[in-house]
Amino acid sequence: MTAGARTPPPGGPLLLGIRHHGPGSARAVAHALDAAAPCVVLIEGPPEADALVPLAADPDMRPPVALLAHLVDEPGKSAFWPFAEFSPEWAALRWALAHDVPVRFIDLPAAHSLALRDAEDVEKGEEREEGEQVRIDPLGVLAEAAGYDDAERWWEDVVEHRRGDAFAALGEAMEELRAACGEAGEDRRDAVREAYMRLQVRAAVKEFGADGVAVVCGAWHVPALRTKTTVTADRALLKGLPKAKVDMTWVPWTHRRLARASGYGAGIESPGWYGHLFSAPDRPVERWLTRIAGLLREEDRVVSSAHVIEAARLAETLAVLRGRPLAGLTETLDAARAVLCEGSDVPLSLIHDRLVVGDVLGEVPESAPAVPLQRDLTRQQRSLRLKPAALEKELDLDLRGDTDAARSRLLHRLRLLGVAWGEPARSVRGSTGTFRETWRLRWEPELSVRVAEAGVWGTTVLGAATAKAEADAIGASALADVTSLAEHCLLAGLSEALPVVMRVLADRAALDADVGHLAQALPALVRALRYGDVRGTDTAALTEVAAGLAERVFVGLPPACAGLDTDAATAMRGHVDAVHAAVGLLDDTEMRARWRSVLRGLAVRDGVAGAIRGRCARILLDEGELGDEDAARLMGLALSPGTEPGEAAAWIEGFVGGGAGGGLLLVHDERLLGLVDAWLSGVRAEAFTDVLPLLRRTFSVFEPGVRRSLGELVRRGPGGSAEPGFGFGGVESVDLERAEAVVPVVRLLLGVGAGSG
Repeated sequence: MTAGARTPPPGGPLLLGIRHHGPGSARAVAHALDAAAPCVVLIEGPPEADALVPLAADPDMRPPVALLAHLVDEPGKSAFWPFAEFSPEWAALRWALAHDVPVRFIDLPAAHSLALRDAEDVEKGEEREEGEQVRIDPLGVLAEAAGYDDAERWWEDVVEHRRGDAFAALGEAMEELRAACGEAGEDRRDAVREAYMRLQVRAAVKEFGADGVAVVCGAWHVPALRTKTTVTADRALLKGLPKAKVDMTWVPWTHRRLARASGYGAGIESPGWYGHLFSAPDRPVERWLTRIAGLLREEDRVVSSAHVIEAARLAETLAVLRGRPLAGLTETLDAARAVLCEGSDVPLSLIHDRLVVGDVLGEVPESAPAVPLQRDLTRQQRSLRLKPAALEKELDLDLRGDTDAARSRLLHRLRLLGVAWGEPARSVRGSTGTFRETWRLRWEPELSVRVAEAGVWGTTVLGAATAKAEADAIGASALADVTSLAEHCLLAGLSEALPVVMRVLADRAALDADVGHLAQALPALVRALRYGDVRGTDTAALTEVAAGLAERVFVGLPPACAGLDTDAATAMRGHVDAVHAAVGLLDDTEMRARWRSVLRGLAVRDGVAGAIRGRCARILLDEGELGDEDAARLMGLALSPGTEPGEAAAWIEGFVGGGAGGGLLLVHDERLLGLVDAWLSGVRAEAFTDVLPLLRRTFSVFEPGVRRSLGELVRRGPGGSAEPGFGFGGVESVDLERAEAVVPVVRLLLGVGAGSG
């Protein structure tokens, strides 16, 4: 390695071969450009971005950011070119802007690369992955040749820890590597890209002279740019390339998306660490460990200055023992684990997530080109104080407030458009009411593509969501999809789309004779009615459709439950549960009575699967419509010797299974447990093997304590007791005088008053 910048060879431009997102390369690029003072800077990147270069000097532009190119007609087909503060390309870009030097991107235009990728996908399909040559990892090969098993550690030792110019050495290494690997190391697209880059370099040399041109590109491409080829040969490689119309802009990026673990091809292992190395003015190890200590203190861990000093000493000692020039990320993390984390990997995982990778989200200025939908979204994010962030956070909304209600509508509209910025979550307050919502928010760079893709539906979030909802309703294939869409329209406040959705819903409901489809559709409608109450939405049309849908379910359910096999009976039992939950939410006494009548008929109807009859009996028991004597009678009939063992086991699963507290019911009802015990004891040996899997599945959902109590009860037998004075199950008989003493307090807790009867 030489000290200082390499001067360009006679008659050739200055070729600065870099590693994408390498802080050492970024520093070296800035020093080399200072020394060479070129007249033009050529950077590996899409030429369509030339017009966007001035935005990099805007004070509101904060990396990490990325150039986004997408097809105009199909915004979902896109590509990104990310830049971090420590990216050599970004350093070259900022240097050129600071020195008023022209900047040109010289890689294959996005119009060709996106069209080429699309054409290959269409022509080759899945076979492309098998037959396509995959370029080797140059740094990995060089690290292995140097005796390293970790390419990141090799890069740190060779470049990051040495403040010199590695361009000449890297260029020579890549030249030898490409020569040794031959075609096995080539990517078929590289030949086309490098031919285009050579043409752009020739044009710049002709305009500014060889000494006035500096080229910043991946080190892998340097040997190809030095290769002597003819203009005719390079143009021949580019002849006939497909081309598409593209749009390009700047979008925010994140450190997490720079990480190799995210699937980014040029990704690095530790974006946060590299950002620290690039920005730390001195003593990077001590400053890094201080940041770790600050993070751990925020998590209420005791970390003192003495801990930091000792960790820094240990990191330096480890570097000496391992023969490294300076302590790197491995040494600092080992020292942090031993000293700051007390040997635990749990806080170390937090350090890796928050600092080694990082949760930095870049920003782009408002003047950057954007589709109208993105501008409207940005305006609403600002007015509602919902700033996008890379770190996942929970947002608890009270829908009774105007701001939170508007936030909820925005997030629901974005979900309808396929922009999953927020995902609904369980309320942190444990509330199950309709006036609270909890969201998990996390902005990913790909969401910018989703916004551009959704721009075909309208120029505002409201308009686009309305158009998308209407189109989805008309194109929906299932009735449940339409009812779900009606629910989403209410949540998103899409009053203009609701009439179209309701018209489609009414038409589909009238034509659909499948009880399962109707049962799946009803819960969403009922939930929508509840949402309408808190959101002030007119739900009269929904109420009418829901009532008609429920009546059709009540009429069609009994015949639909007859003659079902095991899988169909299980599915229908789920529909019964869903309808029961939906009817329970409706403030309609007559409808509830009608539903209980249907359940009573199913519970005793011949030909209905045992799982369904058992579930109906259990629902009626829980609702108080079935007395203990009646429940015992139904169970006795279901478990009688004349019933097939498999059908009896299915009835038991329907009655006590599904996590509905059936285990506790058996613990506290001696008669029911006795019936199950007597039936199970009488099952024939040849049939027991068949019913065992079903019974194990039924009882496996019970809590461990419940299963233990059932085992004790069965072991003791009916009327048995663990101690004198105890009844069935070891439960002491109730002292009514002592029980009455707590009744006033219980009434107060229930809000019914201490003195009420």
